[in-house]
Amino acid sequence: MTSAPDSPQHVGRRFEGRVALVSGASRGIGLAVARRLHAEGARVVITARKPDGLAAALDELGAGADVVSVAGRADDPEHQQEAIETAVRGFGRLDVLVNNTGINPAFGPLTELDDGAARKIMDVNVLASLAWTRRALATGLGEQDGAAVVNMASVAGIGPAPGIAYYGVSKAALIGLTVQLAAELAPRVRVNAIAPAVVKTRFAAALYEQDEAAAAAHYPLGRLGLPEDIGAAAAFLASGDAAWITGQTLVVDGGGSLRATL
Repeated sequence: MTSAPDSPQHVGRRFEGRVALVSGASRGIGLAVARRLHAEGARVVITARKPDGLAAALDELGAGADVVSVAGRADDPEHQQEAIETAVRGFGRLDVLVNNTGINPAFGPLTELDDGAARKIMDVNVLASLAWTRRALATGLGEQDGAAVVNMASVAGIGPAPGIAYYGVSKAALIGLTVQLAAELAPRVRVNAIAPAVVKTRFAAALYEQDEAAAAAHYPLGRLGLPEDIGAAAAFLASGDAAWITGQTLVVDGGGSLRATL
C-alpha cells in the first residue's frame, strides 16, 4: 500500500512570520491544515462550532501562544468578524484564509431535497466562504505580499455525486466562486481551491466505514485520502511555492479521476 505523506517534522518553514485562519479546524481536514501551517511556522487561528472540540484541537497542536481558537457557527457574521479580528489583534496581521467548513445534512435524490436543507448547505458551503473572504479583506488580508485564500471544494463539485448531489452542487458553486474571486482580487490575493476525493474523516465515514478496502480499490494509488494529504496541498497553495497559481482547483483524489480513462 502506498505510504502516507511525510509527518510535519520533515517539512520546511514556508510560513515563518505569517498568520493563517482556518475554519472548521477542530478535527479532520481543517485540523490537518492548521497542523501543517503551524508546523511550517505560521501562527494560526482555528475556528469551529463547538468549544470542546476546539479545546481538544489546541491540546493536540500543543501550540502555546502560536495557535488560538474562536468558537462559533461558520455562517454567523459576528463569529466571522470576531475570528478575523482575533487574528489581527493577537498576531498583527492576516496572510492566509482557509475556508474549510462544509456541511451535508441531505442525502438522496435532488428531486426529494428539502428546500430548507438546500438553503443551509449553500449558506455554509458557499456564502460563508464569500463572507469570510470579504471580512478578511476589510481587515487587512492583501495588505502584505503573499496573501492567499484556499477554499475546500470536493470532487463532488466536478462530476456526478449520487446520494450527495446537492453537496456537489454547492461545491461546484464554490469552485466557481474561487475563479471569480481570483479574477477580482489579483494581484493582491491569490485564490485557489482543493477538490479532495474520499478522505478518512468522521465527516466522510459513511462513504467508506462499512468496507474500507472496497472503497480504496477505486483509487489507483491504493488507499483513501488522509487529512494530511489535504493539509499538504493546502500548505502548497497558500505558500510562495504557488506564487504564480490563482483561480485553480487542485484535484487530490489518489488517481480516482483516471478511472474514466483506464
